[in-house]
Amino acid sequence: MNNNQDNQDQKNQNDSQDQGVNEPNRSEQKQRKSFSKHVIGGVVGILIALLVVIGVLGYRYFDNATQPYDSSDKRVVQVDIPYGANGKKIADILQREKVIKSGFVFEYWTKAHNLSNFHAGYYQLKPSMSLAQIAKALNKGGSSEPVQSSSGKVLIVEGSQIKTIAKTVQKQTDFTSAEFLALMKDQTFIKSLAKKYPQLLNSAMSAKQVRYRLEGYLFPATYVVGKKTTLKQLVTQMVSKTNDELKPYYAQIKKSKMSVQEVMTLASLVEREGSTTKDRRLIAGVFLNRLDAKWRLDSDISVFYAINSNKSTLTNKDLQTDSPYNLRLNLGYGPGPFNSPSLTSIKAVLDPAQRSKDYMYFVADLKTGDVYYAKDAAGHAANIKKVSKHNEAAEK
Repeated sequence: MNNNQDNQDQKNQNDSQDQGVNEPNRSEQKQRKSFSKHVIGGVVGILIALLVVIGVLGYRYFDNATQPYDSSDKRVVQVDIPYGANGKKIADILQREKVIKSGFVFEYWTKAHNLSNFHAGYYQLKPSMSLAQIAKALNKGGSSEPVQSSSGKVLIVEGSQIKTIAKTVQKQTDFTSAEFLALMKDQTFIKSLAKKYPQLLNSAMSAKQVRYRLEGYLFPATYVVGKKTTLKQLVTQMVSKTNDELKPYYAQIKKSKMSVQEVMTLASLVEREGSTTKDRRLIAGVFLNRLDAKWRLDSDISVFYAINSNKSTLTNKDLQTDSPYNLRLNLGYGPGPFNSPSLTSIKAVLDPAQRSKDYMYFVADLKTGDVYYAKDAAGHAANIKKVSKHNEAAEK
């Protein structure tokens, strides 16, 4: 009996202890659940806020990207869309050319508006155009070759090389330098010009190792570029002008036993070596004397062209450049002209001065512009010494 009472008391005591332990555990669990709810609620709130911010920013970005690149910029940008370009490629080109703000947005926008049937070609677009205007133009189709969008003029300076003319054309027209240089390598186009102007270009077409077949044949002058003038038409004008200027001299060139290519090559050297008509005729005489004696022409102008640089001075390494254009190393005329010479320089080659004096050397004073001539190496050395101070100062 006593044992049963003791067992009951012990059970009651244990139950009391268990109840005391469980009550705090339940309280902690409630606190944890409450804390978890707060954390989850906070995280959800932050995520919602972030989504709202991202949505607002995304909307603003998209809305901004659908606006013209620059509504105040009426400048024409000629854009070349190649054959086979897909929507993404076209959008990337437009963004690169800075006529739209976002290629991604443009691609999405055109798909959403079912405006994706675009055509290859050259397009005259403006940064001020809307996406709808640009898409409409692309749907309509472009031209098969670069086209000028407004009337203007292109001035080609005497002694300009093709790479310089390319930059001039880009600056003064809608055509890019890359488009111009690509046309200078277009053999089909060049052959069509040779067929049209055979007296002018036959010898150029047969020349070997030329950098640009039309180097020297883009006459220095001012050209009017009308609206809708193509790049091919512009270049044809330049070649036609050269042909017109040389027509009175073709018979004389034939009598000289030089080809047109050789005359234009010497004229291009004379153009850069001399500044007055008198000196150009004398320098032409020196070059012809050296050719007759089977000497190298030794013109630095040829080395600058060989290394494709306009830097002010040449190094010994430059002088040893392995190029057919380097007339410091090679005999003869080289492949062809080094620039577009003036008619004055062309006439100097056809009518050189004082060849009877047998001048074989010349050196210019870079400060005064005076040119000194000599028959032999000793006289040339003396002339070099005479101008050395001025030339050294000019080259610094």
